[in-house]
Amino acid sequence: MLRIMPPPASPATAVPDDSSTSAAPAPERPAVAQTPAAELRVALLRTTRRLKQQRGAAGLSDGQHAVLVEVCRRGPSTPGALAEHERISAPSMTRILNGLVELGLVRKDADPQDGRQVLVDLTDAGRDELAATRRARDAWLADQLDRLDAADRETLRRAAEILVEVAAR
Repeated sequence: MLRIMPPPASPATAVPDDSSTSAAPAPERPAVAQTPAAELRVALLRTTRRLKQQRGAAGLSDGQHAVLVEVCRRGPSTPGALAEHERISAPSMTRILNGLVELGLVRKDADPQDGRQVLVDLTDAGRDELAATRRARDAWLADQLDRLDAADRETLRRAAEILVEVAAR
């Protein structure tokens, strides 16, 4: 059966043994309630963090990767629309886009409808980078699933279905 284990005690929460040379014991912290919601939140955050560590060759930041994904999803977009979607300032988006242009992952073209605007679109290298990142993340996750028995894999498959339903609400 799949069990979510609590994290190991950190130095701040570890119980000192009798051989401790510390003059004053660390103050006790109140126990954090481990509700199913809290356990699931922690598990999802840790899994997401580990997945985000799996990157393509360009080693993009999370912000750069998010913008690349959004340009792929939306197609050619203005920097303003991307900044609004990502909920960041226009200057921050400009810095991200300039980095992606420098890496050859996106290009900026004049908007054919409004010459004052610029449209950002993926290059072939940008599509390749997204595909490489997806492959790296899928491979890492597949490796983790391969280490589980069939019953736990089925439990996670069903949990994934439920999480999709929850996210759609």
